[in-house]
Amino acid sequence: MGSKLTPYLSFRSEARQAMEFYQSVLGGELNVVTFGDFGQAEGGADLVMHASLVTTAGYTIFAADTPPGMDFDSGSQITVSISGEDVDELRGYFRHLSVDGQVRMPLQVQAWGDEFGMFVDRFGIPWMVNISGAQ
Repeated sequence: MGSKLTPYLSFRSEARQAMEFYQSVLGGELNVVTFGDFGQAEGGADLVMHASLVTTAGYTIFAADTPPGMDFDSGSQITVSISGEDVDELRGYFRHLSVDGQVRMPLQVQAWGDEFGMFVDRFGIPWMVNISGAQ
């Protein structure tokens, strides 16, 4: 399987409501995981850590709420997410696209078991890279 490019929407605390609305219009399957599902008991346990909507037309939309302690910037509510299983390809994308940009989170294994990192490229576009099962 190759990699997949997906829009990732950021919200202050309305991700669940927005994604339920998108599902009501676009159809498809909605999956929502909260920060509480990964053990955060206080200050945002009900906030959406990750939501994905895969529509019957084949569209995919990701979304999340802004976790406690992070600033919400209403001017940057969309991020490009690139994900897949090809470790070398995706690590290369991360390395090359982040040149002259700002790495916000280095690629590293996360609580959900995937290797994940975030950066803003030299043009100011936020990116997330997720490598499925890369251990």
